[in-house]
Amino acid sequence: MPAVVTAISVLFQVYEFLILIRVFLSWINTDPYRPVLTHPIVQVLHRITEPVLVPLRRVIPPIGGTIDITPVIALLILEIVRRLLTTFLLSL
Repeated sequence: MPAVVTAISVLFQVYEFLILIRVFLSWINTDPYRPVLTHPIVQVLHRITEPVLVPLRRVIPPIGGTIDITPVIALLILEIVRRLLTTFLLSL
């Protein structure tokens, strides 16, 4: 059972890391002649993280119309769920 809990915990942490990478990439444009979103790796990253961020964007509007705090909220929610799930599974 501890191996399953460890695997679940690692998957949550990897997903959280992917959201952080997406946030950092939104601050940087690696190629000034091409938007960041056209790079294939960035597109895959967006496809992986959008299922969590889109529902939050429906509920949480951008601050000042431009600052998107949904990744921060998503990271908090994922961490809480990860801790609750691992604690529950370890108590079985």
